[in-house]
Amino acid sequence: MIVLTDLHLLPEGGRIIGLDPFGRVAAAIAHINAHHPDAERVIVTGDLTHRGDAASYERVRELLGRLVVPCSIMLGNHDDRDAFFTAFPGAPRDRNGFAQHVTTVGGYRLVMLDTIKDRSPAGTLCDRRLAWLDEALADRAPAIVFMHHPPHPTGFAGMDAIALDNGDAFHALAARAGNVRLVVAGHVHRTISGVYNGLPFAVFKSPVHQQPMVLDAGDTSLSVDEPGAYGILLLGERGVTVHTDDFALTTAAATY
Repeated sequence: MIVLTDLHLLPEGGRIIGLDPFGRVAAAIAHINAHHPDAERVIVTGDLTHRGDAASYERVRELLGRLVVPCSIMLGNHDDRDAFFTAFPGAPRDRNGFAQHVTTVGGYRLVMLDTIKDRSPAGTLCDRRLAWLDEALADRAPAIVFMHHPPHPTGFAGMDAIALDNGDAFHALAARAGNVRLVVAGHVHRTISGVYNGLPFAVFKSPVHQQPMVLDAGDTSLSVDEPGAYGILLLGERGVTVHTDDFALTTAAATY
């Protein structure tokens, strides 16, 4: 299974620190199609666009339509929920209209959450979304929970200030459920892994631009031109293995 995050697409001609998001995401998708056509699913964990505009969502549709494997799409703080559903009218939503759903791959329930907090770069899980999550985890099957905003500290001061604002509530619910095997997030534009409150997590880089490796930086708008990446999750009967592919650095395999 493949994880893409933080595409930040703009209308044609748009650039971020001089970089073309469309070209970089297109390269990531071409790499996935070439090297992982047998993947069960691609999950895109939000920030599909940079400004939540209709023109950018049309470009998201075009690029994701190139994938040769099924795709699940999530939202982040740079997205607009209404504009997203206009561009993707068939996208799943829960009974309260949030862009979240559950699918099953390899014996795991993949639970995809909508953490948008209106008019804020931070994220949240309101009572309705927490109740939905509680129901999604109720059957006790092993689960991987995907969300845009990390529900735990990452060590980046500025990004931690705009993470999920009620991470403790999420972790308390996950602990009660007892079947969450991994939490996957984006938002930070770095590759990060660890354990928080006994729960393993993985955060992945963007295919476009990255957070500078400066932990005490308070400015969340800082970006650097580093090779883009995507995550690879190998789902086994006894656990989950997490890889990351800095696809822009990938070369043909050597023969020994």
